[in-house]
Amino acid sequence: MSDKSYSLRTPLNVVRHLGAAHGGTHHVMHMRFTAYALLPLTISFVWIVLGLIGKDYNTVRAELSHPCPAIITLLFLLTGIYHMKLGMQTIIEDYVHGESSKHWSLWANTFFCYVIGLSCVYAVLRIGFV
Repeated sequence: MSDKSYSLRTPLNVVRHLGAAHGGTHHVMHMRFTAYALLPLTISFVWIVLGLIGKDYNTVRAELSHPCPAIITLLFLLTGIYHMKLGMQTIIEDYVHGESSKHWSLWANTFFCYVIGLSCVYAVLRIGFV
């Protein structure tokens, strides 16, 4: 056996302590955190929606205007949208090869998620305050 240890890491990577994407751990931790947060939020949101089945429009609006269902709905929607953004970012980074295409795809992904998020916030606040 040789005393020499072998590593798959490049010398520059050893010096900088970074992976190939320079932020993969942070990204993975956010994906896991949002996935774990979505578990109880999804159950709560489905519980709220199932409780609204068969009720008329005014009753549904009245129940969704209470703070607890409105907050759960907002948290569910915004966490889901952020999780979607992170997932799409991973797909774009892995499968879009041109630098310009990758840049514009990531920009479009972020823009789309912000538009959907703001629309959801507006809708929930509109139901809650009107």
